[in-house]
This record gives sequence, structure tokens and C-alpha cells, in this order.
Amino acid sequence: MDDVDRRILAELQMDGRLTVTELAERVRLSVSPCHRRLKALEQDGVISTYRAHLDPHVLGLGFETLVFVTMRAADRETVDAFEQAVADISHILQAQRLFGDPDYLLRIIAKDLPSFQKLYDERIATLPGVQRLSSTLVMKSVVEDRPLPL
Repeated sequence: MDDVDRRILAELQMDGRLTVTELAERVRLSVSPCHRRLKALEQDGVISTYRAHLDPHVLGLGFETLVFVTMRAADRETVDAFEQAVADISHILQAQRLFGDPDYLLRIIAKDLPSFQKLYDERIATLPGVQRLSSTLVMKSVVEDRPLPL
């Protein structure tokens, strides 16, 4: 990957809807070489997908919380069951396994506090292998969906 590829990636991180012609202009290439580079970046898995960024507040999903999860055990069966159950809950936007205690960090979005409480009571608190849950509310997002530093 060279500087031109990095410029292509930087432009696409800012606007994934650019046409190849617009992208070529921005990175100062002709259309054919730009298209070849773009296809190579896609085939190599550097660009994994294109999608729209939606505003959760406009969609009525203005309640965000972080839930720290401590597991009872760390054996493969328990971890697999927990991770599969987490993957099946669409309100969990991110789930990260951590070193140390706690074991996981879940970023969860909901409509409001009652919606989150119902989700917490019915789904989060019943996840397999969970020993303890600790939640905190997100006051405000200071940095979010930042482009990767290239």
C-alpha cells in the first residue's frame, strides 16, 4: 500500500458515496488506475464494506449505555455461548472482550430508559455465563466513528 492508496482510503472514509470519477479527481489519478486500485483494495479486504451512517437520535434511539460484564468462567464453551448470545441482540452496537476484569464491554443503544431496562432485565441479565453486570450511562459522545489514521 502506497500514499495513493492511503489517499483513496482517506477520501472514502470521509464519503463512501464518491463515484470513481470523483475519487480519481480527488486523489489526482485518471479513472482507470483509480478504479483498479479501488478494486484491489476491496479484493484484499482493506475495504470490507460500504454503508450509510445513521443518526440514532433522529431514529428515536437516544439512550446509550455501556455495560461491563464479568464472567463466571472463561472456558471455551461458556465464552462461545456468551458471544453468540450477544451477537444475536441487535441493540448491542459493540461488544469487546477485554483483558483483566471486567471481561467484556458492551455498547448498547435503546429508545429510552424503560426500553433499556426491559432489554437489560430480559436479555442482558440472562446472558450465559454472566457473574456480574455493571452499567453506566453515556452522557455525550466526544469522538465517534472517527476515520482510521492512515
